[in-house]
Amino acid sequence: MYKAKINNKTYDVKFENSNANRGQISNSDFEIDIIKKNNSSYHIIKNYKSYNVNILSISNIEKTIKLKVNNNIYDVEITDEIDALLNKMGIKNQKPQKNKDLKSPMPGLVRKILVKIGDEIKKGDTLLILEAMKMENNLKSDQNGTIKDIVVESGNSVEKNQLLIIFE
Repeated sequence: MYKAKINNKTYDVKFENSNANRGQISNSDFEIDIIKKNNSSYHIIKNYKSYNVNILSISNIEKTIKLKVNNNIYDVEITDEIDALLNKMGIKNQKPQKNKDLKSPMPGLVRKILVKIGDEIKKGDTLLILEAMKMENNLKSDQNGTIKDIVVESGNSVEKNQLLIIFE
C-alpha cells in the first residue's frame, strides 16, 4: 500500500500486479493501459480517456515526482509502508538538508573561480579550482541552487574548512 499526495490531496494506492496497471485508488478499482513512449513519456488510457504523461523530475531521496499530464503540472509525494511505520514509531525519515555553503576540503590555493554571484548551478557543476600539493582539484556542487556570495578570490590561500562560496 502506498500513499500518494498530489497537490496536497492524499490517496491510498494499492497495485494488484507488478505492471502497476490494475489496483485501487482510495478504495475505487482502476485499470489502465500504459504505453511507454520513451524514458520519461507515457501514454495512458483509463476509462476510454487518453492521457499523455511526462515525468519532469524525480527525487528518490525526497520521494517526489513532478508530472505533466495533458499540459497540467502535478507534484506527487509517495510514501510506502516503511515510511508509515517509521512515522507511527515517531521516527522521521530525515530528508537531507541542502548545504548552505561550500568549504575547502583541504588547505590550498584558489586557482580559478568559475562562477559568479547570481549564477544558477546544477549538481556536478565545477565551481572553482583549488590547487593543493601541486595538484588541481575541481570543487563541484553537490546540489542545484544559486550562488549567493563568493567569499574568496583567485590567488587566495585557504585553510581546510574555510568558507569559499555561500548558496541561496
